Amino acid sequence: MAGNDVVEFTAANFEAEALGSQLPVLVDFWAEWCGPCKMLGPAIDAVAVEYKGKVKVGKCNVDNAPEIASKYSVTSIPTLLFLKNGSVLEQHVGMLAQKVLTAKIDQVLLA
Repeated sequence: MAGNDVVEFTAANFEAEALGSQLPVLVDFWAEWCGPCKMLGPAIDAVAVEYKGKVKVGKCNVDNAPEIASKYSVTSIPTLLFLKNGSVLEQHVGMLAQKVLTAKIDQVLLA
């Protein structure tokens, strides 16, 4: 599913791992059957390595944790959620280039 640097967010760990993180968090809402999600996967893995120690990067499978997707009004995937101190700073729906993704992460780090 994901590289070693990517956390798997679940209903059991989302509050502690994502909302309680000392680092800014990127959450990738995805599903196994989603083609665009699979296309975005390598970019998610790459930023997880690039921003290791600066940003926590994780994936949340909407089929396994529909309550989390519902809480954040995720109706289309892939959806990326940028969190800082447990609050949503930005939400992006759909594909984006890795260059755009890193620019968004840089903005979150400056916020």
